[in-house]
Amino acid sequence: MTPKSALIFWGGWEGHEPEACSLIVERMLADEGFAVRREPGTEVLAEADLGAFDLIVPLITQAQVAPGALQNLIAAVEAGTGLGGFHGGMGDAFRNEPAYQFMTGGQWVAHPGNIIDYRVQVTRPDDPVMAGIGDFDYRSEQYFLHVDPSIEVLATTTFDGTHAPWTRGTVMPVVWKHRYGAARVFYSALGHVAAEFDHPQMRQILRRGLVWAAR
Repeated sequence: MTPKSALIFWGGWEGHEPEACSLIVERMLADEGFAVRREPGTEVLAEADLGAFDLIVPLITQAQVAPGALQNLIAAVEAGTGLGGFHGGMGDAFRNEPAYQFMTGGQWVAHPGNIIDYRVQVTRPDDPVMAGIGDFDYRSEQYFLHVDPSIEVLATTTFDGTHAPWTRGTVMPVVWKHRYGAARVFYSALGHVAAEFDHPQMRQILRRGLVWAAR
């Protein structure tokens, strides 16, 4: 049986430790039986056979991408290549590209207070991605995102307004999935730096979500 194939492209803002995180995700997917290709930058997105991958993982923040390469990525996903990722590596990859954001289902806009303690509430314990995972405490950036109202939300967080009083009581998606064309798309806002992979719920949710998203 031919193994599933995955592409990880990484880079951008170094504060998210993209290379270190890409190596962790590469090992995670390899352990799941994927043949993994890991590439720096966005040049790989221009390759003609991008749609041959079963899964693409963006792990790049605040980057620029050539229009043709972006359209190639979008076309591959719309045709059925899965898309999955986390935190700013997927949720703030291409800040100036609304077509990319339409595909992912959301875009980062703020993290009031920067690194803080907050709680993640599981809203879909019946979903296989979240099975056996209850609500949990987390310390990281609490992402405030602009999101597509049609996403299927698997977990949320509630802003208490300490660092931006007008956000008090706002319930924000943390983990979601949705469909884009023929593809499955998965996103988790957790995972600011590589050390956060030591958090068991963060790691388990991402692993399951990436496997779910793959064609």
